[in-house]
Order: sequence, then structure tokens, then C-alpha cells
Amino acid sequence: MPPNTDFPSPVSDVIIVNYKTPALCLDCLDSLWTGGDDNAEILVVDNASGDDSVEIINRSIADNNRSNTRAIPSEVNAGFSAGNNIGIKQSTADFILLLNSDTIVRPGAIDILMQTLIDNPGMGMASPRLEWPDEQPQESCFRFHRPINELIRSACTGPITKLLKRYEVPVAVDEGISYPEWTSFACVMIRREVLDDIGLLDEEFFMYFEDVDFCQRARRAGWNIIHNPNARVVHLRGGSSPVKSQTEKKKRLPRYFYESRTRYYYKYFGRSGLLAANLFWHLGWLIGRLRKLLNSSYQPNICESQWRDIWFSFTSPSKPYTHPDSNR
Repeated sequence: MPPNTDFPSPVSDVIIVNYKTPALCLDCLDSLWTGGDDNAEILVVDNASGDDSVEIINRSIADNNRSNTRAIPSEVNAGFSAGNNIGIKQSTADFILLLNSDTIVRPGAIDILMQTLIDNPGMGMASPRLEWPDEQPQESCFRFHRPINELIRSACTGPITKLLKRYEVPVAVDEGISYPEWTSFACVMIRREVLDDIGLLDEEFFMYFEDVDFCQRARRAGWNIIHNPNARVVHLRGGSSPVKSQTEKKKRLPRYFYESRTRYYYKYFGRSGLLAANLFWHLGWLIGRLRKLLNSSYQPNICESQWRDIWFSFTSPSKPYTHPDSNR
């Protein structure tokens, strides 16, 4: 039987938020242009980079004659959520792919994600396998953060990790289809109905925890997440935020990370849950200190000033963060 042509084929639009990463963004666009769907609109939201990002991106769009791609400059840097929301508001597609600027989309990945959602109407989001350029997998599927997780992270001690393993946030990489509680928004495809149902990303999360929050709201509204590793996306982790590199070096993390963390725990666990999270962290920190005394080679998983920074915004957890580069 021939296909019913009374209804248009589903369409997926792509939204990329750029902040001072024009070179990475061009590589991402090139991967979309050479291996993507020409019917999809690609929206590059520049989060008030203050450099020549928009000019560079527009020049590349013109040079490659890509009428399906356009740059949208934002007047302020209001964060990752706000940048994505600018793009979402301008899209009318059935499916929306949120994509970091430091990614390379493998051929066929977008089609696989869209078909996954078409074949699974009860799923609100689909995520791909994130990997390094050498094809080694990255963690991209997770359990929701709970106050007890702070003890696991700060203690970083085998017996505690083993005892509380079922609460660990990262989920082991699975080669098959899986259904995580939340997934990385470095690359995620969202069904339009989910956005219609629960709204946009929460812009009070400037950066970090906005993906956890969105997945929490989606699951509470009855939308689940499906992870299909047959769709593959390289994540270079060289984007706008220094959090991952600073964590590896155990340097002090940006204030917006801790304020988002505070907001998340307060939003889902209340004031008592936020307090419990911080106290669990300090308990783990003390356990780590004790282990260090017993074993000088032990290196605690603690960033500079973290013992103090976790208390950022404790007395006003709902107060929005304002980036120094923002004019709002």
C-alpha cells in the first residue's frame, strides 16, 4: 500500500547554543551539513558571546549555501536553558534536537533518534551514545541526584561507594537500548508534545542541572526517556564551561554550578533535603580526610573551596544567577 500523503513527514529541527566557541560550532555544523537532513532547520543561538562568533558562523552559512541554517544573536547571556529556549520558540518541528556546540554528529544519528521516538510513542526524549573521537564511550545516562549522592561523591571511598551503589548517579554504559532516569543534554531529541505539556527549560538554572530538572518534570508528567546507542555523537567536552576541566584539576568551580546544585536540591527535596545534601557532603569530606591520614597516597575527589561553595545561595535557593557578562 502506498504511503498516506495527506500528512507531512515528521521533521526534526536542531538547536545549538554557542558561547565563544565559533571554531567548534563550525565543526558541529559541518557534521550536520554533510550527514544530516536538509529538511531540518538548524538554529544557532549565540549567547551574547561578545566576539566575532555570529559573523564567523554567518560567513560559513553563506559560503556553504545553507539556507536551512541561521544564526540567532541573543542580546544577553542568560544561560544554557535560556539560549535553548530562544531556539525552541522559533521552531515548529515535531521533534527538536538540542545539541552542544562541541559535538560531531555521526552520519544517520538524527534519523535514528527521530525514528526511535516515532516507534516508541510513550517516550518523550531520545538520547544517543556519546563518545570520544576514538569511539570510546562517555557516560551519558544517569539516575536522579539525591542527597545521599553527596556522601558518595565527597567520600570517594570504595566501601561507601559499594554500599550505596544503587544510588550512584552515573549508569554503566549499556550497548543496548536502555531507559535512564535522565540523560545528558549535550545531545537529546525532545518530542514536541513534551514541551507543550511541561513547558520550556527552566531558565533559573543558568548552567548545569537544567537537564536533570527537565527530565524530572517530564517523568513526573508521564514521559520517559529512551537511550539508543545506535545513534552516535562525538562529544569533545571543549565547550563554553570550564566545570569538567576544573573538576579534573580539582580547581575551584564557577559559582553558577553550585547555585544550580542548590536550586535543584531545594526544588525537589525542600530546605531539609538541601541541608541533608550539604551535611552528607561534609560527612563524606571528613571520611576522606580520615582516609588521607591513614593512607598518604589517597587523593580525595574534592575541588578547591568546595567545602564552602556548596553553601552558595543556601538562604535564598530560588534566587536566579546572573552571569557577569549578562546585561539583564
